[in-house]
Amino acid sequence: MRNLFIFLFGILILTSCKSEFKDNSDRFKTGVFEIPAGKDFVKETIIRKDSIQISKYGDNIDTLSIEWKNNFFYTLRYINPKNSLQKDPMYIQINEIREDSYDFTVKIGFSKFSKKGTIYKIK
Repeated sequence: MRNLFIFLFGILILTSCKSEFKDNSDRFKTGVFEIPAGKDFVKETIIRKDSIQISKYGDNIDTLSIEWKNNFFYTLRYINPKNSLQKDPMYIQINEIREDSYDFTVKIGFSKFSKKGTIYKIK
């Protein structure tokens, strides 16, 4: 009887610990995104599909290649750089994920320049 009680209690514990977390961490790899205008950024709309990212800000449109190292780190490179700064890759580290947005840190090339921001998925 005691063994039956322990067995049933064990099953109860295991079934009540079911995780409701779905791993959809790759949801930021495609879609339409926005970086709102703020302290360090102008409003930017981003469209991602496959290995291409199109960035629209003001009257400018840039096309970049995007290479994902994992779900939390990717590299951007301008396809047609307009100046020497755009020839350097941008390394983006995703720091915190929320339902429809993530905080990131971007570094350009191997410089000490770094900037933090938030991207929102709008579609």
